[in-house]
Amino acid sequence: MLIYSIIILILCTAVTNNRDSSILFSRVTILALISSLIVLSININIHFIHEGLILYGGLFMLKSHSLLFILFILILSTFIIGLNSFYLRKSNYFLENLLLLPMKSATQNLSLEGHSIKEKNLENLTIKYANHPSYKNLESNNLDNISTLYAKNVKENISTLDRNYFDIWNNSIKKINMMTYEYRIIEYPLIILFCLTGAIFLLCSYDIVSIFLSIELQSYGLYLLCSIHRNSESSINAGLTYFLLGGLSSCIILLGISLLYINTGNTSLENIYMINSISNALANNNLYETVNLTNIYTDIYKEYTYIQLPLVIMSVGFLFKIGSAPFHFWSPDVYDAIPTNVTTFVAIIAKISILILLFELTFYTDSNIKTLSWLNNIILSSVLSLLIGSILGLIQYRIKRLFAYSTISHLGFILLALSINTLESSRALFFYIIQYSLSNLNIFIILITIGSNLYFYVLKNNMEMKTDNYSPIQYITQLKGYFHINPMLTISLSLTLFSFIGIPPLIGFFGKQMVLVAALDKGYIFITFVAILTSVISAVYYLVLVKFMFFEKSIYKLKFQIYKSKLFIFQKNISMSSYLSFSIAILTMFILLFMFFDQELTRLIYIIT
Repeated sequence: MLIYSIIILILCTAVTNNRDSSILFSRVTILALISSLIVLSININIHFIHEGLILYGGLFMLKSHSLLFILFILILSTFIIGLNSFYLRKSNYFLENLLLLPMKSATQNLSLEGHSIKEKNLENLTIKYANHPSYKNLESNNLDNISTLYAKNVKENISTLDRNYFDIWNNSIKKINMMTYEYRIIEYPLIILFCLTGAIFLLCSYDIVSIFLSIELQSYGLYLLCSIHRNSESSINAGLTYFLLGGLSSCIILLGISLLYINTGNTSLENIYMINSISNALANNNLYETVNLTNIYTDIYKEYTYIQLPLVIMSVGFLFKIGSAPFHFWSPDVYDAIPTNVTTFVAIIAKISILILLFELTFYTDSNIKTLSWLNNIILSSVLSLLIGSILGLIQYRIKRLFAYSTISHLGFILLALSINTLESSRALFFYIIQYSLSNLNIFIILITIGSNLYFYVLKNNMEMKTDNYSPIQYITQLKGYFHINPMLTISLSLTLFSFIGIPPLIGFFGKQMVLVAALDKGYIFITFVAILTSVISAVYYLVLVKFMFFEKSIYKLKFQIYKSKLFIFQKNISMSSYLSFSIAILTMFILLFMFFDQELTRLIYIIT
């Protein structure tokens, strides 16, 4: 279904010259993703594929947990593409009072310098403009034309009204949909589908050749996404940085794959797992048919070493891709420079497929020879991610850099569950990935919504805010007093931050609890202590955000508050779109009320493990 959608979008992109049709392409992409979800959920039985379903001669294998996360990333991608499929703002009062507000202000002598206008001219102008066909079919995408036409008629018929007043009012109408230019990139949904295709292939890969091709298909799409906004210098720089460092990590992965093939003579993961299992069994003296145990131990020890070294090199490349410590240095810079809607995709979807692939490798290549196991690499990265993500996050003042370090800290918990490699840790891993991805998605959607709502506000000291059209919210201080502007949105953001901290009964608490219990059962007491300590440290910068929103005075005022007219009512009735409201409400309810429907998700995780 996804491949058919890619072909259709390529053909449509090739024959159209209308850049405004990107929003339609995004909606078609959403329909394709929903159709794929329905087809997968109806036609595939989880119990049937529990042992695995071989595809394309062993290049791919579909397992129950792979199916679960394919469905999961399709759901997440539907939410993310929706950010470019619907306009971010709507008006309740504006559509009904587009004509009358400035006219009423003028007739009531509330315009500048007290100019008065004859009511007869106003009524004629109102009737003439209201009968215009564009006004009868007023939609968001033709607001620019409507406002331009109206301002022209007003200036022609009402010459006594202050021109500056209408210029300001006209510009505010034009920019109700502040991010209109983002809907003109017709390649955006196409690149998203390419990334999704690579992620799905990577989830099902069962051969080192398909692993490398899948991860490169996903990575090249991510490089294009980061630099797709050609008017943003920071976005281009971030895309170039991501491309260069991502190419370096791909070379490291290719080196590990090459050594793995040279030492084993196989490309299939099944054969590599078999060699590893036999090596472990002999090395741990589980087979007693041998005659000369000393020589066999030496040979098997070498064979085991030949497998572990390539896995160590491959793990370095994969950890580089997901941005865990100590290979995290590119992550905050890239997240902060690229547009927020692109950050949402890069921070969530790109990591899930790689983490599930690492789960496959750790599940079948674990060993009792701990001094040689490549899982030591994962454990070390887990501890460093917990420490670096929590400590360096304390000194951040840019909000997306802060959440980049937050992601690094949470990757520490995920890698800890990954390295334990028990049945309980596998369930904890799946649960933590699901709950954190949904919470992270909610955070970025809320940031986009806040940036959209703050357009009609200026600083109280009349100083211009340092904003970026691609990422309207850049600094933590921009959230000061936001509770007084939108209380419900502030509460939703606070609940998500509390879930990150791990405060019960929010879903983040259950995720951390499952990981820590699995670590204690395995005997990782020191790492568990480090995880608890770093959770307390990271709570500081989450609570700073809550303090700014609730307990600081608001630094904003409405742009046109100086005019004592009904234009003030017009601005207060500009609200977020229904899509944003629906998405934030669904995700927040999932975070807040998980304990009331926890059996459904936990039962599903128990079935696939």
